[in-house]
Amino acid sequence: MAIHGSIEGGGTKFVCAIGSSPDDLQAVATIPTTTPEETLSRAISFLSRHGPLDAIGVAMFGPLDLDRSSATYGSVRATPKPGWSGAEIVAPFQEAFGLPIGFDTDVNGAALGEGRWGAGRGLGTFLYVTVGTGIGGGGVIDGRPMHGLIHPEIGHLRIPRHPEDPFPGRCSFHGDCLEGLAAGPALAERWGRPVEDLGEDLDQAVAFEAHALGYAMANLVLTVSPERIILGGGVMHIPGLLDATRRQMVESLGGYVDAPALGDGAAGFLVAPELGDRSGIAGGLVLAERASSGLNR
Repeated sequence: MAIHGSIEGGGTKFVCAIGSSPDDLQAVATIPTTTPEETLSRAISFLSRHGPLDAIGVAMFGPLDLDRSSATYGSVRATPKPGWSGAEIVAPFQEAFGLPIGFDTDVNGAALGEGRWGAGRGLGTFLYVTVGTGIGGGGVIDGRPMHGLIHPEIGHLRIPRHPEDPFPGRCSFHGDCLEGLAAGPALAERWGRPVEDLGEDLDQAVAFEAHALGYAMANLVLTVSPERIILGGGVMHIPGLLDATRRQMVESLGGYVDAPALGDGAAGFLVAPELGDRSGIAGGLVLAERASSGLNR
C-alpha cells in the first residue's frame, strides 16, 4: 500500500500527516504558521522522520500560482498573510525529497478529500466552502479540482448587504465582500467580543452571517450548478447557523431553481463535511496520489 505525506497549510497552523487514508494516519503533527522558512523546514523535518514516502501532497492557503508553465509555479501570490507573499512552497519539498509533489489550494484539497471519503462521494460536481479565519472555496468537476484563469476565490464574491448591518467589512482588497463581512475576524470586529460571549446578540449575529452566506451559496448554485455544497470551517459551529444559511439560500433563489435536491429545506444539498477537521489532510493524501499517478490537475 502506498504511503503518502500530506500537508494542510493554513494561516495559523500547518497539519502534517503520513498515511494512506484519513482512517489510516500513521503520524500527525501540528506546526504553528510562522515564517515560510521556519514553517516549511519543520514540515520537511517531520516528513523526513517518517519515510519512505511515495509522494507528497500540499493543500495550501492562497492565493497560489498553480500554472505549471509559470516561472513562479508552486508559490504563494500576493496574500494578506505577512511574510508569505511570493514564498516558494513546492520547491523546498521537491529539493528535500525528489518525489512527486501534488499542490493545490487548501479548499480544493478539502474538496478532493470529501470527494474520496466524505460528503462528496459519488458526485460529479460539488463544492467545498470553508468559513473560518478567511473564507475559501474549492470544487470538483468530473473528479478534477477546479482551475481556470485562477483557482476559485469564493471568499471574495460581492454580495448584497443585510439592510440592518452597518459594519463596513474588513477585507483589505474589497471591504465588504463575503470574507470581509462573514469570516471569523469580521465577526469578532463587528461585535467586539467572541461569538461565545454574544449572549442576546447571538440571534442577530446569526441573521447577519446567514444573510451573507445564504446569498453566496445561491450565487454558487446559479453559476456552478453543483450537486452539493459542503460548508465547513470553525464559524459554521455557531449553533443554528447552518440551518439559517440553508433558509436564506432557498429564499434568495426565489423558487427559480426547481431541483429535487433543494427540497426539504436543502438539508441534503447544503451539508457539513463528513470528515470534519480531517477534510484538508485527506485532500493532501489525494493530491499526493494524483501526483504519483502523473495527474497534475
